[in-house]
Order: sequence, then structure tokens, then C-alpha cells
Amino acid sequence: MTPPPPEHAELLSLVSAAHDDFTRRFPLAPGQRQPIHVVYGGLHLFTADTPARLGQLARAQLATWAPDEASLARVFELPRAVAAEVLPRVREKLSREPVEDFRLDAEDGYGHRPDDEEDAHATRAGGEVAALVDRGALPPFLGLRLKPLSKELAPRALRTLERFFDALGRKTPPGFLVTVPKVTDARQVRALVLALEATEHRHGLPAGTLRAEVMVESGPGLFDASGRCTLPSLVEAARGRLFAAHVGAYDFTASLDVVAPRQRLDHPSLDFLRQLLKVTLGGTGVFLSDGATTQLPLPPHRGDALTDAQRAENEGVVHAAWRAHAANVRRALDQGYWQGWDLHPGQLVPRVVATYAFFLEARDAMTKRLRHFVEQLGRATSVGDVFDDAATGQGLLNFFLRGRACGALTGAEVLATGLTPDEIERRDFASVVRQRRHAG
Repeated sequence: MTPPPPEHAELLSLVSAAHDDFTRRFPLAPGQRQPIHVVYGGLHLFTADTPARLGQLARAQLATWAPDEASLARVFELPRAVAAEVLPRVREKLSREPVEDFRLDAEDGYGHRPDDEEDAHATRAGGEVAALVDRGALPPFLGLRLKPLSKELAPRALRTLERFFDALGRKTPPGFLVTVPKVTDARQVRALVLALEATEHRHGLPAGTLRAEVMVESGPGLFDASGRCTLPSLVEAARGRLFAAHVGAYDFTASLDVVAPRQRLDHPSLDFLRQLLKVTLGGTGVFLSDGATTQLPLPPHRGDALTDAQRAENEGVVHAAWRAHAANVRRALDQGYWQGWDLHPGQLVPRVVATYAFFLEARDAMTKRLRHFVEQLGRATSVGDVFDDAATGQGLLNFFLRGRACGALTGAEVLATGLTPDEIERRDFASVVRQRRHAG
């Protein structure tokens, strides 16, 4: 390439500095896996058997309320052919890895208790996690949610953190997540990081063993007195430890004076929050998670001696809850939110069904588009009545990366796009195009 003339030196220096600053703030999407959900359960209820037990309950619900592809197609309004592919993959997932992420909850799922009681529960929970480590039965992600680091509750939150890790200690798995709710100021994140550093030092854990998560649950505090968004400051305050930011749906809507009958996961104010999080934190390497569906699949009638009417009512209640949860999952996926909360083992069924169907319904069309695009070396193309330009190439690649990561798509289905394993692992469509053109 011909060297630029001297008078362009200052201009090119500005361009280079802008590029370097942007790539520092917004690196490529991390190659590490993101769970499709996080299951919350009370600190006092957790045992080393909890993840396996949740899987058993989820499989029982699937076998009871959607035992075959016809019923699955009817409940979730899926094409029969899609249901036929989804069902065996969901069964396999719920048998192999029903819980991807679990959070022992010392906040909403636990409540306020006397100090000696919470101390005892934190100590016992740490021991149960240690037992899970000994069994080699950890879910891929695991963590602890503290009470808020507010002026009133921070002492209790930090004491729970200490008691828990006093019991868990050196058995702490790498990447263990500590979630702090109701974050309104970057100084709360900085305080959490200091606490995590102190915990690692006290127990001889490698630096960075503990990762942080924040929950964004308040409208006030999203912008500072000058009108600048405060969310990027949370990333800076975490000093590389911030794994994810979660939408705290019901606290957030309450903070905006939305009354209880209108608090729901598809409320317009939450669309605003989701997109604000996407715009400010997307590309920073921090994962984003949607909130919870509070309609639970709990059949109202129990026992073996049920009438036909009671059994029908049970089925109607479970199916309605499943459809509501699946609709929220699908809505989140449409907005690029690949993770959300689950509050009950029965919600694992619609979580996996909706996620897998999202990918399997579009797999064939996306395979054709990406394969054609790859064959044309990234030049703008048209498949049918759909026009694909260079930016679409990355979106197509992301579809297959996300589908493979969650288990909806197999490795062979990803390779059917015409990309090689090495090209897929690059996670960058533009670099694939450059290499192919250079090799050609």
C-alpha cells in the first residue's frame, strides 16, 4: 500500500485513536458460553441434590403435560414437524443438563430473618455447595445473590458473603457468581469488587475466581445529574469482573409507579430498559439477562383421586403458564436477550422448548442463506426475496453460534452452512471473508 502523504498524519492519528478506544470499550462478543437461564432458589432450601431434583421435576412435568409431539405442538403452537425435532432434544437436555445456572438467593427468595438464622443458613449452604463440588455435579454456572448493598442492608449482605465462603473456602469453583440486586450507583459495584477481592485473599483463592453480576431495578439512577447514562460506569467499577447485568423487571416497573396489576415482563418500560442495556453494554463483554415470568405452572389440584374436571383444570393451568413463559422467552430472543430467569422447575420446559424452537424453525432458511453468502465470499446476495448484505453475514453466523451454544443445533447442522470449524470459532464473519478472498 502506498504510504499516506505527510499532511494526513494528524487525521490518521485521530482515526487510529478513535478505533483503538472503540475496540477497547466494545471488544468482540466473548467466546465463553452464556447460560440460557438462571434458576433462583432460597438460600435456606438449597442442598447438593437441588440441581438434579429440579431436573427430575421438569422431566415429570414434560411427561405429564406434553408427553408426545402432538401435545407439544398443540400447547406451544408449533408446526408438527418442528415439534417432532424439538421434543427429543428437549428430553435430552432435561436429562443431561436441566439447570445451566443456579443462584442461591438471600434476597427476595429468602426474605429478612434474624442474623443468627441467616448466618446458619449461609454456612449450611456453603457446605452444600462444597458437597456438590466433591460429587463433581456442579451445573455449568453457580452463584449467590446477596441482599442489596444499601446503607441499611450492606452489613447483612457482606456478613452472608463471609459466612458462605467460610464454609465453601478453597472448594469455590472458578467463575463463581456473586449477584448484587438493586444497583443504583457504581460505588456499590466497587464495594462488591473490594469484598470479592478480600474474600479471595482470605481463602487463598486465585485472583478473579469470583465474578460479579448486577441487577438493574430502578428507573431513578439510570442517568446522572448531567443526563449521562450511568450504566457504563458499572462496567468500569467492576474492573473486569462483571459477568452479567440482569433486568429486575418488577422492582423497575414499581420504581416508575406502575401498579401491580399492570406489572408484566412485556411492559413498554421494560422494553426501554432492555434496549438501553443493549445499547450501552452490548459489545462490552457483559452478558445481559431478561427477568422472570411470575405465572407459574402449578396445578391447583393434587392427589391421585382427581375428577376429570380437576384433571382438565390442572392441564389448563399448566399449559397457560407454559404458553405465557414461552411467549416471554420468545419475545426476549427476538430482542437479542439469550438468558432469563426461571423460578420453578416446571418453567424449565417452556424455557428450553421456546429456545430450541426459535432456532429449529429458522434453521433450514438460515443455512441456505449463510451457505450462499459464504459461497459468494460475503458479497451482497439475494436468496428468494431476502437481500443479504455484509452486515447480515455476522447476524447469520451469530444465529448458528447461539443455536449451537444452547444445544438447539448440532455441530453437523452448523457445519452445513459451508463454514469450517476454524472459521466458526473465529466468531467474526468479516475475517472469514478476508481470509477466503486472500486464499483465493
